[in-house]
Amino acid sequence: MADAGQITALLLGKYPEPKLALHYRNPLELLVAVILSAQCTDARVNEVTATLFRKYRKARDYAAADPAVLEQEIRSTGFYRNKARSVIACCHKLVADFHGEVPRTLEALTTLPGVGRKTANMVLGNAFGVAAIAVDTHVLRVSNRLGIAHSDDPEKVEAELMGQVAQDKWTAFGNALILHGRETCVARKPHCPVCVLREACEWPDKT
Repeated sequence: MADAGQITALLLGKYPEPKLALHYRNPLELLVAVILSAQCTDARVNEVTATLFRKYRKARDYAAADPAVLEQEIRSTGFYRNKARSVIACCHKLVADFHGEVPRTLEALTTLPGVGRKTANMVLGNAFGVAAIAVDTHVLRVSNRLGIAHSDDPEKVEAELMGQVAQDKWTAFGNALILHGRETCVARKPHCPVCVLREACEWPDKT
């Protein structure tokens, strides 16, 4: 198996303070932004939320939103009907069960409509500073290529990575792996010759 410690050191050498590309100022904004980011670029989400976050400031604002209006406001992110439904339902539950505040535990976050482990872990790690590894498509692909994960099941990959990476580096490692997957270890034709992880990578198809 590849050396996760070595990979972590190399990754964080390249990305010493890795941050999410999504723009947000508080946990609610990050939660909404991650829901909107499904099957959509972060750049497009940021364009939409620049206006959205000025109008909707609290969970109760989304909970009271007219679905048809919210759909049009987020239309360019794709799958806008489902996303509008998820955001409104999520915020209804925040208001009803959590006094309108985003909860700080994985167990509570994953009770929210539209929120799975990936979204919950992104919020925990980046909005609350709780150690967490969010397994998105980039983390799933890159960790398997590297040889530090061996599954296409995000939950199993999360467990594998948590078992190999130092807990105090979980969030930074996950964020850096996302950046690396976008910039270097892309889905098609990864840029292996310039990859800082090339020597540590066990992918048999690396070039």
